[in-house]
Amino acid sequence: MTTGTTGTTPTTVTTPTTERPRSGRFRGRLARVSVRTRIATVIALLTAVAMAGAGLLVYALESARIERLVTSQITQEIAEFRELRRDPNTGEPFDDVGRLLDVFLTRNVPDDDEMLVGYVEGARTIRTLNRYGQEFLDEPAYLRVLEDRADDGGTSILDSEAFGEVWVTLVPVRNAQGEGSLVIVNFLADEHEELESTLRTYSVVAFLSLLLITGLGALQSGRLLAPLRTLEETARDISTTDLSRRIPERGNDDITSLTRTINSMFGRLDDGFRDQRQFLDDAGHELRTPLTVLRGHLELLDEGDPAERAETKELLLDEIDRMSRLVGDLILLAKSRRPDFLVVGDTDLETLTQTVLAKARGLGDRDWTLDGVASGTARLDEQRITQALLQLADNAVKHTDPGAEIALGSSRTDDVVRLWVRDTGDGIDPADRDTVLQRFGRSRVRPGDEGFGLGLSIVHAIVEAHGGSVAIHDAEPHGARVELTLPTDHSQETSWPRS
Repeated sequence: MTTGTTGTTPTTVTTPTTERPRSGRFRGRLARVSVRTRIATVIALLTAVAMAGAGLLVYALESARIERLVTSQITQEIAEFRELRRDPNTGEPFDDVGRLLDVFLTRNVPDDDEMLVGYVEGARTIRTLNRYGQEFLDEPAYLRVLEDRADDGGTSILDSEAFGEVWVTLVPVRNAQGEGSLVIVNFLADEHEELESTLRTYSVVAFLSLLLITGLGALQSGRLLAPLRTLEETARDISTTDLSRRIPERGNDDITSLTRTINSMFGRLDDGFRDQRQFLDDAGHELRTPLTVLRGHLELLDEGDPAERAETKELLLDEIDRMSRLVGDLILLAKSRRPDFLVVGDTDLETLTQTVLAKARGLGDRDWTLDGVASGTARLDEQRITQALLQLADNAVKHTDPGAEIALGSSRTDDVVRLWVRDTGDGIDPADRDTVLQRFGRSRVRPGDEGFGLGLSIVHAIVEAHGGSVAIHDAEPHGARVELTLPTDHSQETSWPRS
């Protein structure tokens, strides 16, 4: 809040404060909790809810069972009482209510938690003995039930501090000589005590199980999330100078698939940074000489001499063309590891071979022939393979004399395609064959060959992108035979597999 004055009247300006919503504060605090802790907490909560629900369900089912059992006992007692119609001593129907109750109570032995009491004209006549005795019969709540149920009978449930839950059922008895009642008393305290004891035991076992399950859940989640922690450490340690670290791959689940994908990403990043450094190193190294030539000729140029100016212009344009070709080749090599470097499709091998041969005829006055033509199709990038074969053909032209034989050929087996260019030049020394496949690697140079030594490295990059290989052999009777071996079905990289 700020206070200012205008003349003599003070002016108060209140600056509203922005309070962060509670939900935002909660999410902020939650974000600081580790995933392992959150998983363990969720496991604990779900387990606690499941165990509590199971305990409540057991309690409800057992309580219902106890009620059904008591109801069944009451129904049985009432049925037995109503079936007692004749006095066993006389064989005649009972004419005295007291005698009826006396015979019934004498014949029936109640359960441990049951009491049978008979009343005639409101006075107690006889009762069965059990552990509760006279004490319960003097209970005020019990006496109120007798009074309330005297006319119609029925069952009332008492909740007594001394006796627990008690069911009192009154059956009215009336005949011409008088009236009375049979009272069936069921004590449920023992049943409930047994149920509560079982639930206490269950609670202890459930609590210990909860601790065990939560601990095991935290331990297992820690094991499952270990690759993610390793990923975090690896990502933190990676720098532009060291992208070689990888996350260990264990198992075959979603985390392993993610680990495999992240490792693949690290590999592409490593290749990308390496290619970038290689590109910068190559460009800086190889462009230095042409730029020096340009600078030197410009400094020595005599602008007053038209002939020298024209000669210098032609030389500078030639150097610029060479630099453009060099930059184009370097960019091609830098792109060779990118996922979109190839555009793969079904390629007819016979058409590919014939087309490359037709294009190669324009490279020089040579005896162009075919060694063989494959049939069928293969999944290749037709444009890149054509570029590679023409590069080999151009190299063959540079290393042969006019009229010399240069042959192209192709063959196919079940899962491999072979394409080659054969010349009749001087060949390539075996000691140089690995070198010429590298950038700026060159063997013996014939006069007039002004290349940069990138031709075969471009071929190697294209073939490697297809998952193939390049081999250099001696040709008969002399010369070199450069052979490309490619899989018939090159599969582009896909997303990581589902579990």
